[in-house]
Amino acid sequence: MDIKKILTGPLEENCYVLIKNGNCLVIDPGDDYSKIKEVIGDNNVLAVLLTHSHFDHIGALRNFLTKKSVKIFKKSNTQEKEYEIGEFTFQCIYTPGHSSDSISFYFKEENAMFVGDFIFKGSIGRCDLPTGSMEEMKKSLERIKEYKDDILIYNGHGEDTTLGAEKANNPYFD
Repeated sequence: MDIKKILTGPLEENCYVLIKNGNCLVIDPGDDYSKIKEVIGDNNVLAVLLTHSHFDHIGALRNFLTKKSVKIFKKSNTQEKEYEIGEFTFQCIYTPGHSSDSISFYFKEENAMFVGDFIFKGSIGRCDLPTGSMEEMKKSLERIKEYKDDILIYNGHGEDTTLGAEKANNPYFD
């Protein structure tokens, strides 16, 4: 699986396009649809995965809603289970805290987790926005500690990291 990161919008949100054998998934189409479309190229978009519904993560979503063949995965229409779409297999993990609809997508075969604004390198997402909750964030962090240290964490802003690096260095994991 080829993972392409695109910085979108004024908040430099990380949108991801995952490509495998002519098909792709788009994670958090924040803005700048033309940039996203350029990375998609001739690949067939199977689905859009939304880690949460804050404006900076869904600004270009409307461009995908017109395509009936594109499935949208978000907390309100998923369960915490494994999904298979095309050649992509991923697990949905509810990770509220930054927002009540925060969800992470774990691609076990690729050892990759897309977490939106749940975890950042050395920090976590804000919990003081509407539907945010520090108590829920603490529960989500405890839950995510059960996963392997070598998982690559692809977040909604900034640099990628690993779960092990965050367990060792992120003060919110204490």
